[in-house]
Amino acid sequence: MNATDPGEGTAPPPGRRRTLLLTAAALALLLTGGLLLALGTGRQQPAPPTAADKGSPEAPAARTPPPDGGTSASPEGGSGRRETALPASRPVGITIPSLKVDSTLEDLGLGENRAMDTPRDPDKAGWYTPGTTPGAVGPAVIAGHVTWDGAPAVFFELADLDPGDRIDVRRADGRTAEFTVDRTAVYPKDAFPTVEVYRNLDHAGLRLITCGGDYSEADRRYADNVVVYATLTGSHD
Repeated sequence: MNATDPGEGTAPPPGRRRTLLLTAAALALLLTGGLLLALGTGRQQPAPPTAADKGSPEAPAARTPPPDGGTSASPEGGSGRRETALPASRPVGITIPSLKVDSTLEDLGLGENRAMDTPRDPDKAGWYTPGTTPGAVGPAVIAGHVTWDGAPAVFFELADLDPGDRIDVRRADGRTAEFTVDRTAVYPKDAFPTVEVYRNLDHAGLRLITCGGDYSEADRRYADNVVVYATLTGSHD
């Protein structure tokens, strides 16, 4: 196993061959084209779209000021609300109460073959530093391992997140960005919806990404990718 292929060669723990999640080692959103993304499978994923192909920002969910002090309906199909974006500030930790996840964040940059680095510690998630900071306008990306040497890792239960679940991201400026899950989707690795995941946004979004589906002993890879879509719905000191 190497640092750029998390989970490769790690079989699911006994009795847990349900949907498992593995680090999407390759989420280079908001970079312009030509970037190949490795997902811990020994293969390459299609590059994120170029700026010209990412499409215009999503239309605002509400065009008139809402009556509740700056929030509007979530634009991604969830039941949460949308909060005005925060200034950029690097994230330092993530908490997912429903999954009992509480992790500091490693910085993930670009490694060999222009693939995103993956967390060195399987119990920690990582933020992709060339992308958006969580809470600022755009789709910020946080990734984490699902298993390590057959044991559950930080994002082992990520696919269990439901609409309305909360994700808190602590930031270096002392603010905590509060996100609400809009939806959780599972995609075959050979049909990853690059534009949908990486498209421009007119609000602050968050994508938690890992892998899931069946694990192949022969290929040493999982069949699918899991993407959690969330929207900024609040913040506090």
